[in-house]
Amino acid sequence: MMKAMILAAGKGTRVWPITKTTPKPMIPILRTPLMESLILHFKKFGINEIAVNTSYMGSEIESYFRDGQQFGVNITYSFEGSLVDGELQSNAIGSAGGMKKIQEFANFFNETFIVVCGDAWVDLDLKEAYDFHIKKGGIATIVLQDVPMNEVHKYGVVKRDDAQRILDFQEKPTAEEAISNTINTGIYIFEPEIFNYIPADIEFDIGSELFPKLVAENIPFYGISMEFQWVDVGGLTDVWQATADILTKKVTGYPMPGKEISPGIWVGINVDVDFDKVNITGPVYIGSGTRIEYGAKIIGPSTIGANCVIQSGAIIDNCLVDDYTWISPVVNLKNKVLFGEHCIDHSGDFVHLPDWNIGWAINDSRCVLKNLKEDDDLYQATRMLAEMDDL
Repeated sequence: MMKAMILAAGKGTRVWPITKTTPKPMIPILRTPLMESLILHFKKFGINEIAVNTSYMGSEIESYFRDGQQFGVNITYSFEGSLVDGELQSNAIGSAGGMKKIQEFANFFNETFIVVCGDAWVDLDLKEAYDFHIKKGGIATIVLQDVPMNEVHKYGVVKRDDAQRILDFQEKPTAEEAISNTINTGIYIFEPEIFNYIPADIEFDIGSELFPKLVAENIPFYGISMEFQWVDVGGLTDVWQATADILTKKVTGYPMPGKEISPGIWVGINVDVDFDKVNITGPVYIGSGTRIEYGAKIIGPSTIGANCVIQSGAIIDNCLVDDYTWISPVVNLKNKVLFGEHCIDHSGDFVHLPDWNIGWAINDSRCVLKNLKEDDDLYQATRMLAEMDDL
């Protein structure tokens, strides 16, 4: 059908501190990295040749996806940066610049191709978008959606004529400046001739530079508004919102991991939970290898990662809990995302847990389980605190 490119070179600064340890395309939503969801969606439409530009933490992406054979596709990578004193240094060259770099290497984009941002899940009908693009005959097509005016500042905004040709393009305007509330979803279909408008060897962006250039030079390109689900993880709060929307079925069709053992309760394998003695209100997902002790309380929408230990008395309410997390009986966690060493509020505020010296309450299950076997004092202390809390 088409070749594809996934944009995966950005640092993901708006998703910090999650991107401190995880590149943005690898952020898991219900255990599946965002980029993996895109690749599997491409495969459904026969798109099996995919180029990926990488930069920040690029080796993490390349090590996970390798050549794509395990996903039934072929993947090639283009690293943006250099090796300095034995260490890789990131130097992203913009979304359009990344396209140009791949094209100049071996003329990969020798036919109609699609470009998507690697930080979203979509169930877009790619054939419908492709057919529109071919029918219009333009050099580019942007897939569009309408959003409330108070959200236009996050996106590129377009104005079209009756033939859907793009007349004007604004990158992230204020609500007062916006020419419409029709926004760019970061999904593009291009003809190879697009490279005539992208300079070589400099940083160049699709939204803020390439599209305004096409408008200024009166080059025909079009926008198609389509009804599809689009789970965009553009900012820190979106990680929680995307997961909650899937769990509560506001977003449908997203592949749920594990097995649904009762309505709204999904579990992985090798889970140690007595469901008669643990108070669980769905929707909740519990990862493989996790232990939840009797007397714990889990309120959905929530996810508990793999290989966690939630002790008796702990309360998890509207939370995402990362893999290998140990939570003691004294913890009452509400409206939080635990990711690595950070506790993130649903508003986007976060704290670095080691700075708070609360390893006795929330810790890595791999080290705590070992300590509990060697030091009963910690175990007994948390139990006593929990019992005092119940008085």
